[in-house]
Amino acid sequence: MKRISEAVIRHRRLIVLLTLLLCVVSVFAAQTVKVNYDLSVYLPREAPTVKALDQIKTSLPNLQLYLPGLSIQEALREKERLAALPGVEDILWLDDVTDLRDTPLDMQDEDMLSQFYHDGPLFQLTIPEAQQSRTVLTLREMYPDGYLKGTAADNAQQINVTMGQVASIMYYVVPLCLIILTLATRHWLEPVLFLLAIGVAILINEGTNIFLGSISFITRACSAILQLAVSIDYAVFLLHRFSEFRDQGNTPVEAMKMAMRKASSAIAASAMTTVFGFLALLLMNFSLGRDMGIVLAKGVLLSYLSVMIVLPAIAISCVKWIDKSRHRSFIPSFGRFGKAVVRFGAPLAIVMLLALPLAFMMQQQNTFVYGTGGMHSPDSPLRLEARRIEDRFGGERMMLLMVPEGDRAQEVRLGRALREVPGILSVMSYVDTVGAEIPPQVLDAQIAEQFYADGYARFILTTDRPDEGPDAFDMVEQVRETASLYYPQSGHLLGEAPVNLDLKTFISADNLKVLLAGIISIGMVLLLSFKSLSIPIILLVIIEGSIWLNMASPYVMGTTLNYIGYQIVSSVQLGATVDYGILLTQRYLEGRGRQLAPKAAAAWALEVSTGSILPPALIFTLAGYALGILVRENGIISEMGVIIGRGTVLSVVMVLLVLPKVLVWCDGLIRKTTLKNREAKG
Repeated sequence: MKRISEAVIRHRRLIVLLTLLLCVVSVFAAQTVKVNYDLSVYLPREAPTVKALDQIKTSLPNLQLYLPGLSIQEALREKERLAALPGVEDILWLDDVTDLRDTPLDMQDEDMLSQFYHDGPLFQLTIPEAQQSRTVLTLREMYPDGYLKGTAADNAQQINVTMGQVASIMYYVVPLCLIILTLATRHWLEPVLFLLAIGVAILINEGTNIFLGSISFITRACSAILQLAVSIDYAVFLLHRFSEFRDQGNTPVEAMKMAMRKASSAIAASAMTTVFGFLALLLMNFSLGRDMGIVLAKGVLLSYLSVMIVLPAIAISCVKWIDKSRHRSFIPSFGRFGKAVVRFGAPLAIVMLLALPLAFMMQQQNTFVYGTGGMHSPDSPLRLEARRIEDRFGGERMMLLMVPEGDRAQEVRLGRALREVPGILSVMSYVDTVGAEIPPQVLDAQIAEQFYADGYARFILTTDRPDEGPDAFDMVEQVRETASLYYPQSGHLLGEAPVNLDLKTFISADNLKVLLAGIISIGMVLLLSFKSLSIPIILLVIIEGSIWLNMASPYVMGTTLNYIGYQIVSSVQLGATVDYGILLTQRYLEGRGRQLAPKAAAAWALEVSTGSILPPALIFTLAGYALGILVRENGIISEMGVIIGRGTVLSVVMVLLVLPKVLVWCDGLIRKTTLKNREAKG
């Protein structure tokens, strides 16, 4: 590190110039990174839904458009208009399944009619993913009184609304971060340098995503603000050391070299625990975890490099302005706080520790949402539109079953069997609508293509089951089993419920290995950092305990929890907030090395480290709740933000109020299990 620090200071102007060049390149590179809004694309190749999509070119209708107040004749005219609209690949309505010209409306099958018409038509549209944003906006302009529902509307909402909300978060978070950092430092310019160093890393991280080709909308929404929140403390630690060595009479250049050498190990340990927490997500079969894990781990590494290379170069270049911006410290002394925790904190620590097993059991009993059911908050405009459609037409959903065409007698038998599956209200197929005795070749090609395409016969299933839940998943499994009886290994089922069942199957299987990978990798970093067998266990219990308390909250409040957010936030909270425990424990060992008694060492550790823990913890909490409040249109991202904010608060409570007492109680164990009595080196 000595050679690196000297090289950084010597070539600081070149570093600043290269950094500016990288930032410019990253701005343009970031514009080319595609954002994915369909969670199903992250399922593994062996998932039944993915196999179906690989075999079938035909798309299932993904948008419902309800136009209240139109007559049948007006609906037919609007259907022609919609079919000619750019971006509409296919459109299904009542006239595709029954004869409206020769059969009066009052003689139509009521069940069939109720699915497509109720004081106005309900059109089923198919819109390609690349055109969903523009097409949905066009439809809203054409039909301001119409209602939309479906995955195409969901995706358009993310593109047109949610991403705009995400972009606005920084307008709120950055000024609040400046206020927090100003209170935590002694120079007005230092907070600007902190944000500049991390901002450079965020920008380069966004640009280097070009090598991934695409990222998920969840990653795009959360990565920048999480990177800022989890790595801002690296910059704080370095410049705090710089100020300490300058106060000792060293020149700015020598003080920075010493600060880089002294702070490098602590910053590296903090960065590595966070990186490994994120890299554990790479073990998920559901590749959204890999997507987010790579981007966040890469971002933390870039933040570490920016703090250790770019920040010293800029700080030395601006040292005159830093000196001119000096102000008195606004952070109070935490001496009394440390003594109070050590003296009176035992009952609270005991209660919190005893609550951990109960919290562990509670968080396993949560009611989870696996798919896009949690995409929108209950009061979002899109959810309200969906409810209005369901009030008129019921909560029916559609699924598409595809089987090899050619044996119409077998199709008749399959159709009868499907009608016996609980939850299936109706089955539309060629043999049901046209008749098994009529060859498709004698019909208009446009009619035949509604039921035969890509070598498959299409069965459109209408169900009254929700998109996910035990009843919906049981129905999907029965449909798949029924199809396999007549077409072994060759039937394919598409729809929201099948996708969500696959999500549940593969996401749930990832939980244990991701948890163990995160704990083991972070435990190894702690083992190497502290050269102790007991300290990693203590810190992991404290932080994992705070995660259990956090994840038990939805169970206590009786709310659902999105499983994707649960798994990702667990890794984020573990990797990011263990830094607080590392800092406090290092200070405790330093106090013991100064021959302080265990209680005195714990009180001193709280006094000198609380001021360093609270600012980044406040920023992390602020970042989480900013996502929760400002992105309310998206239920998944909003829920993740709230969990992150609440989890950070619980981690800080466990570290500042419980960990000091645990260190005191386990002092003898720590001394016996620490190599060469590390605290004696203090």
